[in-house]
Amino acid sequence: MSRSSLFGSPLFLGFDHLEQMLDRVAKNADGYPPYNIEQTAENRLRITLAVAGFSMDDLQITQEDNQLVVRGKQRDESEGRVFLHRGIAARQFHRAFVLAEGIDVEGAWLDNGLLHIDLKRPQPAVRVKAIQIGMRGSQGGRAVVQGSPQEEGQVAVGQVPVGQITG
Repeated sequence: MSRSSLFGSPLFLGFDHLEQMLDRVAKNADGYPPYNIEQTAENRLRITLAVAGFSMDDLQITQEDNQLVVRGKQRDESEGRVFLHRGIAARQFHRAFVLAEGIDVEGAWLDNGLLHIDLKRPQPAVRVKAIQIGMRGSQGGRAVVQGSPQEEGQVAVGQVPVGQITG
């Protein structure tokens, strides 16, 4: 039995990697530790995780392809101690965030039980590409051919200066 998929339509070709990312996010939805994501500036984000009881040595942050992975593992220091009630568990966690292409991790710090991770989203570059217009055939102008110029009068596509093809 095949499962129904949002990207199963034949109109969505090449989107299988998005489906895999959504599956990874769904597996990571246990809710621990709680976290905030805030925008600190126009192109900057901050992820804050509540990691009370974890020291810097207990935490690990890695960037694996387009995933930011935060892992925490506390050492069990309960040997020789007798608990009448144990409500604070020494619990390990694995939290993953899918990052858009180009997002950089700037740094992280631990403060009062909160792990802060700063991210920078690069400003997209404005790309303008001029497309030259040429004439084909022998209707009063020179022919524009594919490839490199072989004979005088032939110009390679993309190398035709504006205003040079006139009748």
